Amino acid sequence: MAPENVHRQAVLERRTRDGWLAGTDFDRAPFTIAWEITRACAFSCVHCRADAQHRRNPQELSTEEGFALIDRLTEFGSPILVFTGGDPMMRRDLFDLIEYADRAGLRCSLTPTATALPTVARLRRAQEAGIRRIALSLDAPSPEVHDDFRKVAGSWERTMTILRNARSLGISTQINTTVTSHNVDLLPEMVTFVQEVGAVQWSVFFLVPMGRGQQLSMISPERHEEVFAWLHDLSLAGEFDVKATAAPMYRRVAAQRSAGGSAAGAGFAFHDGLDRPAQGVNDGRGFLFISHLGDVMPSGFLPITAGNVRHDDVVDLYRHHPLFRGLRDPERLTGKCGVCEFREVCGGQRGRAYAITGDPFASDPACAYVPSGWTG
Repeated sequence: MAPENVHRQAVLERRTRDGWLAGTDFDRAPFTIAWEITRACAFSCVHCRADAQHRRNPQELSTEEGFALIDRLTEFGSPILVFTGGDPMMRRDLFDLIEYADRAGLRCSLTPTATALPTVARLRRAQEAGIRRIALSLDAPSPEVHDDFRKVAGSWERTMTILRNARSLGISTQINTTVTSHNVDLLPEMVTFVQEVGAVQWSVFFLVPMGRGQQLSMISPERHEEVFAWLHDLSLAGEFDVKATAAPMYRRVAAQRSAGGSAAGAGFAFHDGLDRPAQGVNDGRGFLFISHLGDVMPSGFLPITAGNVRHDDVVDLYRHHPLFRGLRDPERLTGKCGVCEFREVCGGQRGRAYAITGDPFASDPACAYVPSGWTG
């Protein structure tokens, strides 16, 4: 075994002994960290939360600052570290950052934009640096709808090419689909494409209306329920893992449709090799976001800054900042979410509540469920 692999294996074995992978305590560590290493991107996707720019910001965290950040993130154990953007491929030091994080024992994932940058050679470099998964966005089963959504002609075909190339290299792939009123009726047709490229997971993202996404229409709460039920049926087929993103209500639906109605686990049995926890991940609860400028937030869709890694300790912010502690306390929830019997397993999507009401602890406006204790 190569020396770097021996080092990485030793790190993972130590952290497994310490219980990091066996059952992450979300008060102590996030399961997933998304690092927006740049906001530069050639696309102008209409749903984008980031308001991406064509050129990199000179104030982005430097390579050395990135290394220092990764060193601190290891205090959390072995969380998934998602290199995202913008388009992370627009940073020349991307592979150096990935390799450093991988050697430190973090589980690295990459979300490139479907431009000409993710060539076979670059995908192989990402794989050699330590990427375990790449995720690409595919929002429709046809080029016409997808390309209009992404505002770049040819992006659908390029996405399919990158996914096929990644599969040929043996890289685990994931497809992300953003659900809006424009494509919700096309979701059943997407299944064929998820299967065709051999994706291990389909991450179905339910729109949080911020950034360019404010221009789009969310589907109704009732339509959310219908899609959740359909996704749950699809998940039982076992062809690939199904993950509802920005939709913790899906866990409530899974619990209701499971034998006995138990919320424990809520029917989530992922087989994608990332040791996913049974408890629900939500903004600031198992999830942490770091912007290209170093701002620390509960997620990219809950853009409330708790501090900055240039002058604050990211570990301390996640564990002790009032914002993060509040988001992990179900007693802080108000409205329907505050009295819901599923608030522990769900809790409502905090970014959506904030985007629509201005209150991160308000009820999730996309949820149709009426708790038995609700009298409003």
